[in-house]
Amino acid sequence: MRKILVSITTTQGSDWQGKIKEIEKLGLKETALFPTCFKKEEREKLYALLREAGIRNIPFVHIRNDMAPQELDYLIDEFKVKAFNLHSNSEYPFIHDYSRHRKMIYIENVYSPLEEREIKEFGGVCLDVSHLENDRIHEPDKFRHNLEVFEKYPIGCNHLSCFQKTLRRDEDGYLRLDSHSLKKLSEMDYLKNYPKKYFSDIIAIELENTIKEQLKVRDYLIEEIGL
Repeated sequence: MRKILVSITTTQGSDWQGKIKEIEKLGLKETALFPTCFKKEEREKLYALLREAGIRNIPFVHIRNDMAPQELDYLIDEFKVKAFNLHSNSEYPFIHDYSRHRKMIYIENVYSPLEEREIKEFGGVCLDVSHLENDRIHEPDKFRHNLEVFEKYPIGCNHLSCFQKTLRRDEDGYLRLDSHSLKKLSEMDYLKNYPKKYFSDIIAIELENTIKEQLKVRDYLIEEIGL
């Protein structure tokens, strides 16, 4: 059964503490978690607040290269995590040995073309469809390469962000139209251009928007996009 999950993100524009309070107030049972901007001490504070709010079911977590296998064990035991995603080793070199969890970890398409050698070592691909759409426009060679990879390896989880008309450069100098800050629901319509086989059973809405706004996005994804 497909899960489309609201998310607690930790990017600069995201009120992650407010999102935890929202989830508690709304009585939601599940969320995805993106602790990707937090160092270990900040993550420990995040986990403590999640426990205090009674959040015990987090099927998906975006991990980062400084997270030891023991931290992954904790997340599985405490929050029932089913899937992790990780950036490529070429983007953020691995510090730890993830062999014990490799079947649960999916490599995300971000800056570098996906490497089959690396994908084979893990569970498959975490497909961020907004990154893919950005590549279609700005990096067509990488776009075509990644499409070939998707045909060979399982897509175990997804990030869904919005796609906008205003071109900008990110902090690393890359041209981008994808965004984590949604202004209108139609910014999700680009998803209609991709086949349903690209959407897994674990989908995380990766937006800085409030949980209430994310719930509207979830309804839109189901009713208008057909997920």
